[in-house]
Amino acid sequence: MKQVAGFVNIMLLVFATSSVWAAAPTLPKGLILLQPRPAPALKLKDMDDNAYDLRVAQGRWKFVHFWASWCGPCRREMPSIQRMLEHMQGSSLEIVLINVAESEDTVFSFLASVAPDVNSLLDTDGLATEQWQPRGLPSTYLVDPQGNIRYVAIGGRPWETKEYIDFLLALLAHSDK
Repeated sequence: MKQVAGFVNIMLLVFATSSVWAAAPTLPKGLILLQPRPAPALKLKDMDDNAYDLRVAQGRWKFVHFWASWCGPCRREMPSIQRMLEHMQGSSLEIVLINVAESEDTVFSFLASVAPDVNSLLDTDGLATEQWQPRGLPSTYLVDPQGNIRYVAIGGRPWETKEYIDFLLALLAHSDK
């Protein structure tokens, strides 16, 4: 009976997702569609000591990315994120990078060498990361304008490639309707 109930729940999710997202873009490799759930709280300061609150930033898609300088895939991915920022400049996508439990000096030195135009929030005590519970680093969540997590990518991605840029632009275009 549990298998039938599980199958019914999956089919309801597929139906609901397909009817709501009928015009949704093709999912790029490594991006996982999730059952929408509210994004955890996220209140941190960036490297310039500016406060950020995810709840206040509702109303547009957010690219929420957890990373660390000691993480090999994060190190390789960060230049890709900088190039993605260039492609997405002028769009309504909000890029939110969160460094996991490293000092400001470590973060600043790392970004200066691989992605000098990128700013990051600092989760120096790891508490925000603990609330989000990424299954690994890097982890990226796409949060919809209503504050719900819709997609996750675990591991590094070539975010600046056409496949990912087209997907992100289609999400933004679809939410503007």
